[in-house]
Amino acid sequence: MASYHFLSVWVLDAPLEKVWQAIVDYDRLPVWWKAVAEVRQLQAGDDSGVGTIWYMKWKTPLSYTLAFELRTTQVDAPTLLELTAVGEVEGTGRWELVAAPEGTLVKYFWNVRTTKAWMNLLAAFVRPLLQWNHNAVMRQGAEGLAQFLGARLLKAEAVDPSLP
Repeated sequence: MASYHFLSVWVLDAPLEKVWQAIVDYDRLPVWWKAVAEVRQLQAGDDSGVGTIWYMKWKTPLSYTLAFELRTTQVDAPTLLELTAVGEVEGTGRWELVAAPEGTLVKYFWNVRTTKAWMNLLAAFVRPLLQWNHNAVMRQGAEGLAQFLGARLLKAEAVDPSLP
């Protein structure tokens, strides 16, 4: 399997609590995140959300879809949400939110392996395209979230996760 490590950084001029509520409200992600084609809850978790399992289907700018389940593994509201993915990608995701002078700093870490045969067979050749695709999906999310919240998007960038 091919492994990918991503870090997306957003800054929105919106209060941390509003950003948090939008990110953790998975049922409403398709309202503001263009790439989310389908989402449905498969299992409820505890009162904090730990153990909740979501089915998600994403349609990417390169016109392929990815489907996987996300299990919430840790919640420290309103600053940390950790997830485990199983399906056409497998690995972990982590949302970190911090109140900043400009509003809210959002970091999303996505460390996954692809399980689709064509992605693994062609990984050496298509890795740059898949990285571009991920970054485009995250940019759409940042722009959609800002619009949904009526906020300005001050920063949306892909960062090398190996940098300090």
